[in-house]
Amino acid sequence: MAFMVVFSFWRTVELDIIPDWNLDNYLDFFTSPTYPGTFAKTLVMAGVVTVACLLLALPFTYYLVRYVSRRWQRLVLLAVIVPFWTSYLLRVYAWQAILGERGVINQVLMGLGILDEPTRLFSYNNVSVFIVLVYVYFPFAALALYASLERFDFEQLKAAQDLGARPDQALRHILLPQIRPGLITACIFVFIPIIGEFLTPIVVGGTQGVLIGNPVINFFRAGQITTGAAFAILIAAFVTVLLVLFRRHLQVEDVVARG
Repeated sequence: MAFMVVFSFWRTVELDIIPDWNLDNYLDFFTSPTYPGTFAKTLVMAGVVTVACLLLALPFTYYLVRYVSRRWQRLVLLAVIVPFWTSYLLRVYAWQAILGERGVINQVLMGLGILDEPTRLFSYNNVSVFIVLVYVYFPFAALALYASLERFDFEQLKAAQDLGARPDQALRHILLPQIRPGLITACIFVFIPIIGEFLTPIVVGGTQGVLIGNPVINFFRAGQITTGAAFAILIAAFVTVLLVLFRRHLQVEDVVARG
């Protein structure tokens, strides 16, 4: 990181790094007509994927912890973790066979007569990037929420309903505040890594699914080390601020949960 910070203030001339201190690399980011928009798109994608993962993981882990025996819980969690035993690149490429024009989804829709010809709705666009990112990061959200729900006393929900609370009120006022550390941890595990994603967007998203990590990789591949370093430092600084905010909030909620 120290080398990256230094390089970000230098210049690249014909693939040579020149120790000429300046702010041009940072100005290139903020004055560019495309990079700020790409970064904003990345944040939106990370936010939408995080919300989707939470909406899927919360009912999944709630049912798993409350209604499934401990033995079967371990088997289900193992099934959630199994994809991590294979290569990340292999899993992403496998989704091309599912979402592509000749993929499984198109074949099923055509077989059912819903489509007359293959659609590109699920391939090489933001929709495909969203689907694959949710698939990739769902286990992180599920494991974080499972760790919180496993320690929760569900008798509190029954007590709240006995005192007149509706089920949704009991969940909102009793359950969610006590598992908020798990919710925040899930957000950290999902939102922050997506900001640096570059493989999934380029493999399944093509040119339409580009996120901010892709230009950074392209700069380094093209030998524009100083520009790539500046962009990477900006992303790292933003992530650091997020971690500080998340951590501060997590500490407060830990105290509330213990109280």
